[in-house]
Amino acid sequence: MNNFKDKRYNQYSRHLEDVFGCKIYKITLDAGFNCPNRDGTISEGGCIFCDEGGSFSRVHSNLLSLEEQLQTGISHSKVRYKAKKFISYFQAFSNTYAPVEVLKDIYNRSLNHKDVIGLSIGTRPDCVDPEKIDLISSYTEKHYVWVEYGLQSIHDKTLKLINRGHTSEDFIKAVKLTQNRGINICAHVIIGLPGETREDILETAKALADLGINGIKMHVLCALKGTELEKMYYKEEFKPLAVENFVETVCDFLEILPPDVTIHRLAGSGLNEILVAPIWLTERFKVLTRIDRQLEKRDSWQGKFYK
Repeated sequence: MNNFKDKRYNQYSRHLEDVFGCKIYKITLDAGFNCPNRDGTISEGGCIFCDEGGSFSRVHSNLLSLEEQLQTGISHSKVRYKAKKFISYFQAFSNTYAPVEVLKDIYNRSLNHKDVIGLSIGTRPDCVDPEKIDLISSYTEKHYVWVEYGLQSIHDKTLKLINRGHTSEDFIKAVKLTQNRGINICAHVIIGLPGETREDILETAKALADLGINGIKMHVLCALKGTELEKMYYKEEFKPLAVENFVETVCDFLEILPPDVTIHRLAGSGLNEILVAPIWLTERFKVLTRIDRQLEKRDSWQGKFYK
């Protein structure tokens, strides 16, 4: 049986409380980064699921300075979530896609607040190099640091189909470059990608279990307004995953992962005003409850079948 406190999986928020002894909250920051898969460097179309805001990232107006975004987010989170300390989180687009001197200035500014204890950087695996990893590693002496790499799937045929613009080998190289530098590594995966069977999805889980990463974010593929996936949905070229299938697959995925991998998110929330499908994602907390109940029904937990 598992040793988790509140869930049958290693919940990231609980992990943070255990490490720091208080409520920790991530403050989403927009530093105006772009993405090589959108600006013409790789392609101009970008991933088929990514909207103009960088996919699920419209939290702050980029009219605000970085410092203003940080202060606004901290003030709000102290009241709403009773948080005591915070992690500066660069989520939108590819947040290592700039020269090192630019990155250093941005990261330094995001950490210049007495209540910020950590840094989390979302990016693509083909947007890091040794010099950038050296910079990020330099923050680990005084701060809790994560790099979040968008993998989505371990299958190159899927990555090509969704116009991801990188390969699974790019991801593996980025992970190996980042490991043993004091940096925690989180992988983003999407469940319900076109053409993938449940067996395909679980092959992604097995590959990640073997890589020694520290955390995972799971999303369900959803069509947002203004994306290529929205067009595919209306042409009936994309059929969203039914909630029952999603819940079953998430539980299967969790059973394969090592128990010490932290689960940062299950069923990422598409913003309701731009969500096209699946509509059940608007009730994310009900979905999470269904996952809890399914694990209980199975008498299962994260890592049950991990070898």
